[in-house]
Amino acid sequence: MEILGDRKFVEIPGSRTHELPPLLVRVTHELKRLDKVMGMAQELIEQEDLLAFTPEPPLELERRRMDLALNVVDQYLAFIGQWQWGHGILEWIRQCETTFGTRLELRNVLSNDVWPHAGRASFVTLLADKDVETGGVSLQKAVGMRLTFREPPPLKCFSNQFLFYLNSTVASSAYETWSAMSRGPVSALPPERFHFDVIHMV
Repeated sequence: MEILGDRKFVEIPGSRTHELPPLLVRVTHELKRLDKVMGMAQELIEQEDLLAFTPEPPLELERRRMDLALNVVDQYLAFIGQWQWGHGILEWIRQCETTFGTRLELRNVLSNDVWPHAGRASFVTLLADKDVETGGVSLQKAVGMRLTFREPPPLKCFSNQFLFYLNSTVASSAYETWSAMSRGPVSALPPERFHFDVIHMV
């Protein structure tokens, strides 16, 4: 085990760079009916009384309702984008496990826990060390969101509190709990010893 600063890195025999499977991330939102999602957003606004009663002209009230609905849809699309990154990362970790299992130098690096292996947080750290461009998506929160939701729920399943305030906290808490369950000590994978491509699927 190599220690640099306050970080511990796994020692991998040899000096070659190992090619890992590509990280495939879907970057389009699979919303076939945006009008339907917009309708759900308007229902959410009505059900949760998000618009305070004010003596405004009907057109102004409708404009405010539409703006708020668009904001809710934007929050939901951001959630979908985050979930898709997390889904891609967990699938990539599964493929990396297979790769590690077939290579003699890497075979003993991973422990054989039950999936989803908390010790695999080292792969998320590797993505951060390789400075993977995510378009502003937090890797840890993305994985936390995917650990929380097996499939992204429809908009009607969310409260406005979740969309505006809680989703970031829930995702962070899920990731921290998952990563803390690994059997210590957990060592980082040396980024200079691995190469992989990030493919954005449209």
